[in-house]
Amino acid sequence: MTDATPEAAEPKTYSVIETRDEFLKAVALIAAGEGPVAVDAERASGYRYSQRAYLIQVFRRGAGTFLFDPPAIGVMTELNEAIRELEWVFHAASQDLDCLKEVGLVPQRIFDTELGARLAGLPRVGLGTVVETLLGIHLAKEHSAADWSTRPLPASWLLYAALDVELLPDLRDAVASLLEEQGKTEIAAQEFADVLTRPARPSSRGEGWRRLSGVHSVRGGRNLAVAKALWEARDAYAREIDTAPGRLVPDSSLVAAAKALPSSKKELAGIKEFVGRASRTELSRWWAAIETGLASEELPTLRVPGGDSVPPPKAWADRNPDADERLKLVRPRIVDLAEELQLPVENLLTPDTLRRVSWSPPEPLSAEALADSLASHGARRWQIEATVQIIHQAFVEAAQSASERDNAAS
Repeated sequence: MTDATPEAAEPKTYSVIETRDEFLKAVALIAAGEGPVAVDAERASGYRYSQRAYLIQVFRRGAGTFLFDPPAIGVMTELNEAIRELEWVFHAASQDLDCLKEVGLVPQRIFDTELGARLAGLPRVGLGTVVETLLGIHLAKEHSAADWSTRPLPASWLLYAALDVELLPDLRDAVASLLEEQGKTEIAAQEFADVLTRPARPSSRGEGWRRLSGVHSVRGGRNLAVAKALWEARDAYAREIDTAPGRLVPDSSLVAAAKALPSSKKELAGIKEFVGRASRTELSRWWAAIETGLASEELPTLRVPGGDSVPPPKAWADRNPDADERLKLVRPRIVDLAEELQLPVENLLTPDTLRRVSWSPPEPLSAEALADSLASHGARRWQIEATVQIIHQAFVEAAQSASERDNAAS
């Protein structure tokens, strides 16, 4: 086994491209390379409010490895023009596409080694594990949670970042071979194309206060109004200073304050659970938010009213017995099919899609109508072809069972 950690041999050294002149020279070299282009991006999640890329790594055979500083370079449309028609190789592309788009990098065709490994049935699909399994190389991952907004970036971080892309073309070939052996090349192609066409991840802002860790334990509309106001105040301040909200005041502190409903700034400061590096330096800010929540005339509820979600399956027996019967019949058959195809069941058909079509199947029921329904919920062609007959048969059996029960009851 080859060791790709810095300790294994004299480590390479890398520099970060920060100027437009250096950037354009790199673009020319990349354009003259061979084969697909490997791309990765490093953000500062957990440290910064934004999800922008603070380092973008590019590798192409015959060209080399290039580490770009997006905040310094700005929009990178020249690079996009040079590589747009090529296959871009990622590991977990969905994590990087949004931040790459911010600087003008928009692939037309991708190969995702993480998703490909998942489709090939590998039990663990993290980059380090897949590289070790398929290439026999140990890849150190000690800087995966680093603050990539740090400047200057340490040499060991740059080595880590470079290895992430230098191995991707070889990994892409190994994963592609697995997929071809298993007859899944076309399946993977459809999945990769779907990653590119998915809408951008919705922002967690707006109603994000509902996802406060521990907010489910807050009782009462007034308490929830305070939780909401505190979350909004923290979010606005975090955006202003580009800091991850949880680094200012953790969720647990906001929840503790919302439960306590302090009657004064002094009482707020006395809550022992109200901690965090900005809990006291910005005490007036948090107290103003609490006053806003206490004075609010619109008291929120924890659950979002309306929406297109279906109830949790445990409630189906009472609320929709026919749907309950359909889901109980079809779900184990989909699990069995996934095992037969050596696919994670969620990649064969998402649980949400199966629940939705079970809750409200098309009427009149037919395989063709079910196929259309599955497609409307985002199922790809290969998923529909693999599952529609199984789903149709299970739903027909469920309807027959319901009819027999009704006849027996009458």
